[in-house]
Amino acid sequence: MGLQTRVRRELKFLNGLVRTLMRVRSIGPDSTHLVCDDIEAAVDAWRQRRAITMGPRTISYGELDEIANRYAHWAMEHGIRRGETVVLYAPNRVDYLAIWYGLGKVGVATALINNSLAGAQLAHCVEIANAAHAIVDAETARALQAIQKDLSRPTVIWTLGAAEGELRDLSTALKSCSQLRPDRTLREGLTARDTALFIYTSGTTGMPKAAKIDHMRVQLYMRGFAGATNARKDDRVYVTLPLYHATGGLCATGAALLNGGSVVLRSRFSASHFWDDVNAEGCTMFVYIGELCRYLVNQPVQPGEQTHKLRLAFGNGLRPEIWDTVKTRFRIPEILEFYGSTEGNVSLFNLDGRPGAIGRIPGYARAWFNVRVARFDVETETVERGADGLGIEARPGEIGECLGEIHAGARTEFTGYADKKASESKILRDMFKPGDAWFATGDLMRQDRDGYFYFVDRIGDTFRWKGENVSTGEVEQALAVLPGVKEASVYGVKVGDLDGRAGMASLVVGPDFDIAGLAAEVDAALPAYARPVFVRLRPELAVTGTFKHRKIDMVADGFDPEHVKEPLYVRDSGKGFVAITPEVMAEIVGGRMRL
Repeated sequence: MGLQTRVRRELKFLNGLVRTLMRVRSIGPDSTHLVCDDIEAAVDAWRQRRAITMGPRTISYGELDEIANRYAHWAMEHGIRRGETVVLYAPNRVDYLAIWYGLGKVGVATALINNSLAGAQLAHCVEIANAAHAIVDAETARALQAIQKDLSRPTVIWTLGAAEGELRDLSTALKSCSQLRPDRTLREGLTARDTALFIYTSGTTGMPKAAKIDHMRVQLYMRGFAGATNARKDDRVYVTLPLYHATGGLCATGAALLNGGSVVLRSRFSASHFWDDVNAEGCTMFVYIGELCRYLVNQPVQPGEQTHKLRLAFGNGLRPEIWDTVKTRFRIPEILEFYGSTEGNVSLFNLDGRPGAIGRIPGYARAWFNVRVARFDVETETVERGADGLGIEARPGEIGECLGEIHAGARTEFTGYADKKASESKILRDMFKPGDAWFATGDLMRQDRDGYFYFVDRIGDTFRWKGENVSTGEVEQALAVLPGVKEASVYGVKVGDLDGRAGMASLVVGPDFDIAGLAAEVDAALPAYARPVFVRLRPELAVTGTFKHRKIDMVADGFDPEHVKEPLYVRDSGKGFVAITPEVMAEIVGGRMRL
């Protein structure tokens, strides 16, 4: 890299970093300035400007505030006190943000529950929220009613749709509530360390956990992205992600609304409508997560995919193998990839756009960040410690677990989960010096000599086979670019008494996929230990509401043709991939087939 290129890179990085830090510098846990104060200030500055558009309906900043004020007065009129929690279990709505914003004005927290959950998972989420009241709409009311018998305490269900039976009519109740701001003294004494929201983990490996999101963390999300994206008041941010999750509900809305811009909201992501929406609404940014960009790449060429006004795509989870395709095919000038977890205290931004990187901390800026990568033992799933008992920092290029140092009374606090035991399990103590405490992200990463971080895998997804560590993420990347492969999800499965776990790939494929040629392609792309032993062909992969593959069910399914009715194959030495019949299954289980 030439001197001029390096200088431009550093200037771009520093400009983005300074811009972001300037927006968050006044945030602190003891501040009495809450997230609702931030949004009220935006309303006062841009009252007449459009704030949120969804379908044919657009609300201005002023209308957003008036809706929020009605919810605040509704809570007070029904005895919902500060410090209590209300469940919000609904799909994306034009007034979704207004609900939790309004409740926050009077010190009430909101539990944002995934509207696709039902049954035991839904009951679990409602139970740990410990809420006496829940807000639903016509789409979600029935599912919440169905689990009432499983709750330890009754929940009053308020519906924004038709009220039947024991449901209460919230739409009518709100009409009688004042649209004027409740007096600010009603939240006097609250600080930014008080809980604003509960946001739930995706539940890819079991029941969701409720992360306690205080006002400070909401402000860090919203203000941080208002700075990092360099959004302006003429920007329109296209949001197809669920608002119950931080990326769509906080990062994207903060980028738009704290800068005078607007949100263009859709009920859910649609690859076939994406470019029509972006063009029709004049969107200048969009937010992505997980496999959203891959879905777009897998679509046939669309008329509007290069005629838009987009200047930035921002989000997390853009896979390295499609990064350049997304940027060039869709003519997107800038991509801002970031890393962060809902509950964690680690934030990284790829401010200068290095393809595939999730963030950067150059050597000269290490002291400004609380992030380190520690050596990690995949077999024991623990960080490595030296003879002195302290952890060992990974060298450049070495894979380890990403950790975030916890500083009490600072922006890097770890607020944890509603479950205190789950919170403590995420803290590593006496890590790099006696008395320190670090948040364990659960993510394996590597950092290069230029300071760029690269995501490798989730701990637990990485497995051992033939004495080697296999990263499911790296295998998925290799498979995803093979002919005919649209999506790939990789995981390890137990095979009898064999040591470790054998790799299995669930693939969504197109008509040009050829199972007969897969073995040769895999051999050319991956080392022997990382090549999948089993392959399952699926019409689609189960994902969470935030597009993360739900692997726990596929691991449980395994490779038994008596249980899995979709096409299953095993790598037979010398023959490539062969179909798993009951006879072949008997050879595998009996140890007669060499894997």
